[in-house]
Amino acid sequence: MPTVLDIIRGGERAENHRPWPRFTVTEDAWRRAAGEIGGGQTSLLGLWADRTAFPIIHMAIMDEATGDIAVASLICPDGNYPSVGALHPPAIRLERAILSLFGYVAIDGPDSRPWLDLGFWNVRHPLGARQEEPTAYDPYQFLPVEGDNLHQIPVGPVHAGIIEPGHFRFTAGGETVVRLEERLGYVHKGIESLMAGAPIEKAARLAARTSGDSTVAYGIAFARAVEAALGIEAPPRAQLLRALMAELERLANHLGDLGAICNDASFSLMHAHCGILRELVLRAANDAFGHRLMMDRVVPGGVAADLSSAGVPRIRELLWQVRWRFPRLIELYDNTASLQDRTVATGVLRAELAKQFGASGYVGRASGRNVDARKMPGYAPYDRLAFTVPVLTAGDVNARVWIRIHEVEQSLTLIEQILDRLPDGPTAIALDGGNTAAEGLGLAESFRGDVLAWVRLDGSRVARCHLRDPSWFQWPLLEAAIEGNIVADFPLCNKSFNCSYSGHDL
Repeated sequence: MPTVLDIIRGGERAENHRPWPRFTVTEDAWRRAAGEIGGGQTSLLGLWADRTAFPIIHMAIMDEATGDIAVASLICPDGNYPSVGALHPPAIRLERAILSLFGYVAIDGPDSRPWLDLGFWNVRHPLGARQEEPTAYDPYQFLPVEGDNLHQIPVGPVHAGIIEPGHFRFTAGGETVVRLEERLGYVHKGIESLMAGAPIEKAARLAARTSGDSTVAYGIAFARAVEAALGIEAPPRAQLLRALMAELERLANHLGDLGAICNDASFSLMHAHCGILRELVLRAANDAFGHRLMMDRVVPGGVAADLSSAGVPRIRELLWQVRWRFPRLIELYDNTASLQDRTVATGVLRAELAKQFGASGYVGRASGRNVDARKMPGYAPYDRLAFTVPVLTAGDVNARVWIRIHEVEQSLTLIEQILDRLPDGPTAIALDGGNTAAEGLGLAESFRGDVLAWVRLDGSRVARCHLRDPSWFQWPLLEAAIEGNIVADFPLCNKSFNCSYSGHDL
């Protein structure tokens, strides 16, 4: 019986698409492929649109057993295409985003409500061939819930803290959440529109600002996509420096999340100590690479900043500090009964849902998914470094905490290996886009999970770029995980997911 990738490979292969192939398929093959995704063997990596001579839809799929990836493309001259979401629910919001940005319609799609376009843009379908003057949308209709004695609680988009905006509509029976529905899109920046026609260097800066807490991961994914399209590879020293920055970024975010989760359970002591450790990581990154978040340090062709002379001793001092302090914080977390009472068995994400949505990062790994883009499909220099991917099965807030704890320990080991193996040599190579058109697909593991970048180059300019944050597949799972919990536990569940608003709202 043919696999999903076999179905896709039956199409016409595109030229100059690297490192994984892209095939133009028929509507029948598109439907067959969509119907086979998520059966435990394959997962949806991305679904996005483009506009060349005709409207076109792309769908990237990965075989989780082998790491093989293929991209299916469907030309839809009238802007209509068979819905993937009708057969595979994780695609629904991606289809709604395509509708907002391009105006392409998913035929028989289960949800045609606007997603990114909330009604205040100055143009409809900004990336489509037929841009329209904005008109008033009908009031947004949240999904209905039936039952006795239910009430709704609207929260946001403006929140009490200094956080990104998002609207959460709770339907509850007493204190128990019956349904949560999210409405996002309030931090739409038009990044994909700004990238169209931009020089590669400017597009790289835009990619790095998709989600500021994952700026290194986005930089790596975009750089790898461009390098694949151009058929080049970053120098060995640059590859290790990228990994060093990525692990420092992972370390800072996990430490920050651990403290914030405990703070939402009113355990502020843990928050304070984790905040100190996170600050030490950011200061070390600043001393080593000249920027606390290491923004714009990863560029296509290599890195823009070499490790400073003070960088190695500064990072080794950081490793010592974290290894001395962090085990005491783990013990404090594990031995505080009131904290365990809030996190254990709260916000459980069932393994079958995590598998269906292809959840990656700590969300997926806490629910039994052994997935990590550094391992599968894998990329340099992680293929030469030793580390393990922690996996748990409980799927609750506590499991997502422990995945972060184990990943902190793995990042410390990886950073030490990188420092020990860092070779001399160049940190970047020049780009030569020439006059040819080429396409590239890149993956990188952020602290949240896999980031996907797809580029279509026209010489030294980006004709089209699509960026996909792991949060696209994690936000819907938060809605499922909170059902049956009390309203007061939502901040705890939300922080344990820590999905990106900005990375989601392209």
